Amino acid sequence: MKLKIMSAVLLTAVAVSLAGCSAGGAGQGKTAATGNDTSLSSVQKAGTLTVGTEGTYRPFSFHAEGSGSLTGYDVEVVQEVAAKLGVKARFEETQWDGIFAGLEAGRFDVIANQVSITPERTAKYEFSTPYTYSTGVIVVKSDNTSITSFATLAGKTSAQSLTSNWNALATKSGANVQAVEGWAQSVALVEQGRVDATVNDTLTYLDYKKQTGAAGLKVAATTKDQSESAFAFAKGGTKLAGAVDKALEELRTDGTLATISDKYFGADVSK
Repeated sequence: MKLKIMSAVLLTAVAVSLAGCSAGGAGQGKTAATGNDTSLSSVQKAGTLTVGTEGTYRPFSFHAEGSGSLTGYDVEVVQEVAAKLGVKARFEETQWDGIFAGLEAGRFDVIANQVSITPERTAKYEFSTPYTYSTGVIVVKSDNTSITSFATLAGKTSAQSLTSNWNALATKSGANVQAVEGWAQSVALVEQGRVDATVNDTLTYLDYKKQTGAAGLKVAATTKDQSESAFAFAKGGTKLAGAVDKALEELRTDGTLATISDKYFGADVSK
């Protein structure tokens, strides 16, 4: 249904006016849609890179001992990136299913939360070069013999965050998806036998196994293709994305990424 032309013009004018009212801080790259990319200059002026992250996604973004300082692979990498930009990283914690809405609303400048690069996302957001390469896995109970591949996930119940690319893979495989907030909830449902499986990142499962032993769980199948995770920015924020790319290259060259990677995974997953 079409709106009246005058109404559409008025609404557009109001939206542009509101977008220009904010004075500095997170999300200023949003103005890039008008051809004025302030994504980098706003961060430099504020002296702060505001980062959206979950804070509950171990080992990428979590609180030490459950209630301690925010830490993790993604947290340390983006802190090093911010230092290269000459600013400090400030974190805004939010649930995964609302993280992209927060970016679009200008609550933060970048998402650092193992965001996989997908065609659907690249159409809506800017991305840095990848800083994590991994595969996906189906995690099930050890006595589950009915799920042995992604094809056999069809008709089974899988616990997934609805906006995750792993949810897209589970759905594509024919699974009946039960919505959850994140990995901790999904793996708990598998352990309790309330769902058949969950699809997630190999590194997430390996860290969980390292921390808890993952008794009673197993990997039923692994994706053939690697996923690439990167920092996500508001569409049009190419200057900030470019500066972050330069910082990542420097951190890769001087060995910083490899050091952080080895700390959390015992291997270099950054290349």
